[in-house]
Amino acid sequence: MTPDSSLMAKARSALSTVFGFSDFRPGQEDVLTATLAGKDVLAVMPTGSGKSLCFQLPAIIRGGLTLVVSPLIALMRDQVAQLRELGVEAASLNSSSDDDERRRVARGLDDRSLRLLYIAPERLMRDDIIAAMSKVPIDLLAIDEAHCVSQWGHDFRPEYLRLREVAEALHGVQTIGVTATADAPTRAEIADRLFVRPPQVFVRSFDRPNLFLAMRPKSDATRQLIDKVDAHRGETGIVYCASRRRTEELAAEFARAGRRALPYHAGLDHSVRGHNQDAFLREDDCIVCATIAFGMGIDKPDVRFVFHADMPSSIEAYYQEIGRAGRDGLPADTFTLYGAGDIELRRRQILENGAPEERKRVEMAKLDDLVALCETARCRRQTLLSMFGEESGPCGHCDVCQGAVRLIDGRVEAQKALSAVLRTSGRFFFGHLANILAGKATEAVERHRHDQLKTFGVGKDRTPADWRGVLRQIQSGGLIERDWNDRDRLTLTEEGWRVLRGQAPFALREDVVNRSARRRSRAPAAPNDADAELLAALKALRGAIAAAQKQPAYVIFPDRTLIEMAKERPRGLDDLAGIHGVGAVKLQKYGSAFLAVIRDRQNA
Repeated sequence: MTPDSSLMAKARSALSTVFGFSDFRPGQEDVLTATLAGKDVLAVMPTGSGKSLCFQLPAIIRGGLTLVVSPLIALMRDQVAQLRELGVEAASLNSSSDDDERRRVARGLDDRSLRLLYIAPERLMRDDIIAAMSKVPIDLLAIDEAHCVSQWGHDFRPEYLRLREVAEALHGVQTIGVTATADAPTRAEIADRLFVRPPQVFVRSFDRPNLFLAMRPKSDATRQLIDKVDAHRGETGIVYCASRRRTEELAAEFARAGRRALPYHAGLDHSVRGHNQDAFLREDDCIVCATIAFGMGIDKPDVRFVFHADMPSSIEAYYQEIGRAGRDGLPADTFTLYGAGDIELRRRQILENGAPEERKRVEMAKLDDLVALCETARCRRQTLLSMFGEESGPCGHCDVCQGAVRLIDGRVEAQKALSAVLRTSGRFFFGHLANILAGKATEAVERHRHDQLKTFGVGKDRTPADWRGVLRQIQSGGLIERDWNDRDRLTLTEEGWRVLRGQAPFALREDVVNRSARRRSRAPAAPNDADAELLAALKALRGAIAAAQKQPAYVIFPDRTLIEMAKERPRGLDDLAGIHGVGAVKLQKYGSAFLAVIRDRQNA
């Protein structure tokens, strides 16, 4: 089944006239083609690649109603506001919807004018809502954050497990699921649990090349972070913290350093939390110090940095959290601090959380993956992508590629570690293997008779903690990997065999085996050759309009649009219409005002 060619022509036209975009982003056209052909679709695309457009455009050009399931009220609010600003009839139903919004939804459903209705999954689960929706012609069911259906994922939502029942109750409606984080096993789980029919699956690269990736061990964490935010004066960013107390302490420290900084965590009064979130959305120079309760679903495109004051909980959480930076495609900075205390705390949490042993093994493996990324001696982006099953070359745009870590010859250590993996059949995790290598006869080592192995104690000169670091390095260096058919088993890769046989060299990070070795990471070069004064004037106008309308600034125009205006200096409405992000409705509403600022600057 292929789409009517006229539908794709309409899609291209709406892309320009409604959204102000000159072309599709990579991957969007393939997903749209399948969706417009009536197929069920699962699209795995990185944050900032335009997943929402893949269900918004069909709603606009086909007419009818698209029901969008989203677990996040903030995301619904943002997307509805942006769609209405573009002249598209959209509304939402969730626990915060007031009477006016509910009446708007009722009218839109009654007269068939509503194009997109965003709804929270727990509300959609209600029998009265399902009954009401089954009487309304629904053209498409769109499920955002589709990875929330995975019971082993970091964002599992139990209510997502019933969404397939909803699709069946809605007469097997066409379904599209979108997510930014899903490896191969998770994709299979999504397809099985969410869809009535097997979906067509699209997987784009997980790479976000505009993000500079950097990680450093903690020394003086507060000073390290102040130095980093100091390089981003006038810019908006998020600093994630492991505890509520730390968010407040850091916000106070940043404020003393002259920055606009606010805390955000679930323990704050609801009104304070809402005020701080709105300030972040609407102001151009605001730092939010937050727990992970903040940011998921925040569709702010011009976040210029995301820092972690403490180690994230998993690779998936890290990827999703840094993904909140640079959604506009412009360069953005990420920086993560980690320490032995973070690692041990997370390990204790896993062992003591009362979960089934299978779940604990999964979580422990995820912790090893995360620390391997922190301590990698290989290109950080290359290491991260490999953990999602994607191969790539060195990026040249991370702290490792730019020489922020010192490497030493580690072939002998790697050979000892690889031997330990082989002699235990790949069935034991890094903590156990580290004890074998260091010659530590724990109860588990003795029970499995691993104190009888030739490898036992071959690395007595190092501590178990050192050997865990070496094991993580051989993993991130691609010498060992998890068996995709048996995730509890480690196997040697072809490169691992070459190192073991002495046919290839292997480098270790010095700061992993020599903790006193520390070097400062290099900051990424700041982009922007736009006229700084003109850009500031355009931002001031945008801010004034946004404040008057009580909207986030990026709903009026994102930074990328203003930067392009400042570079190109359009002379009239026709020129302005060619700027990225300037659609027909926004051109009519705001074009003259922004052109006036540009003319004033040229005449100054």
